[in-house]
Amino acid sequence: MALEMKVPSPGESITEVEIAQWLVEDGDYVEKDQAIAEVDSDKATLELPAEESGIITLKAEEGDVVAVGAVVCLIDTSAEPPADFVSGATEAEESAPVIEEKKEAAPAPNPGPANAPIAKDIKATPVAKEMLASNGISAAKIQGSGSNGKITKADIEAYLTSGVKTDAMIGWGGTREEESQKMSMLRRKIASRLVAVKNETAMLTTFNEVDMKPVMDLRKKYKDQFKESHGVNLGFMSFFTKAVTEALRQFPAVNSMIDGDYMISHDFADIGIAVSSPKGLMVPVVRNAEQMSLAEIEAEIKRLAIKARDGKIDISDMEGGTFTITNGGVFGSMLSTPIINPPQSAILGMHNIVERPVAIDGEVKIRPIMYLALSYDHRIIDGKESVGFLKAVKEMIENPSKIIFGGKEPEEVLLNL
Repeated sequence: MALEMKVPSPGESITEVEIAQWLVEDGDYVEKDQAIAEVDSDKATLELPAEESGIITLKAEEGDVVAVGAVVCLIDTSAEPPADFVSGATEAEESAPVIEEKKEAAPAPNPGPANAPIAKDIKATPVAKEMLASNGISAAKIQGSGSNGKITKADIEAYLTSGVKTDAMIGWGGTREEESQKMSMLRRKIASRLVAVKNETAMLTTFNEVDMKPVMDLRKKYKDQFKESHGVNLGFMSFFTKAVTEALRQFPAVNSMIDGDYMISHDFADIGIAVSSPKGLMVPVVRNAEQMSLAEIEAEIKRLAIKARDGKIDISDMEGGTFTITNGGVFGSMLSTPIINPPQSAILGMHNIVERPVAIDGEVKIRPIMYLALSYDHRIIDGKESVGFLKAVKEMIENPSKIIFGGKEPEEVLLNL
């Protein structure tokens, strides 16, 4: 019996997807729930699992744009697994992938693909296996991000651009060749949205600097106890997230968005946290962050970051959001003007921490300083509100107890001021 596999709906308003990559080949035996393809929508890249076990017949090519509900493959459910078939469960228990290398009497100068290792019994997609062989890469050096640790095309591309050199990669070669590669549907959608933001909003950026010493001292003092009590690390992002939610309460316009002639304000803070993934930058949302403790924020950020890293992030994880935080500092950025994540009206950019001389009480001292940037839509957020918001974040980071006491000093709370 041939089972028709159709493209499921990835989410509301999505009518078509693009076959980004087949993870199996035509005629392969697949198991139920095995990831057989990666599909791109204009919101996310998702894995397509096999609905039943059997022999697969592909009905679409990589790069094809297919409608939601269209048949992309057939699975012959009456077929028996071949004698040499190894199930995914068995593969997961096996040791590290094995590479069988050709033995040469002496290394040839400038070895190319002809001298590359021959890949056997590697947990990798067909395309990834070809890339391993053609680039002379050992699979043992790559951490697979696919199903059951399978190496994908994206993993190889990330390795090739990481600065790690193989024999086949020494020098550029000087061939002056060019390669044309179609952008994924997600990348095209991001590009379109970024251009739209620049064209359709009155975006402006304001800056400030924050002395990170108080938070760093607090973190150093309590990080081990925090990890032991809550099971997560105490990072800077939870402090900034909590400071942002309090600043949003003080300046509600920054937590609003435009809908036609109306301004929609939110009585909650759903904070988008930009995280890096093999598919590019993703912005999962920490919902109702204003009600969370630092430990709860850290745990949720960790959960979402792992899902993004493993390629298992859902559209529902990224929908909504009233404000976004992005941290270019992890890549070494000193200063930037982040672009608003529509339909939100503001985004906070964090940057690297550098020891700089600053004047404190009339004396020059060396302090760990971070530059902050707030990009905002000037149509609904005035300069006074944007500057006030960023100043509030600065003050809370420089005096962490203010985060707990609603932006006030503990003495002010005690005196009901």
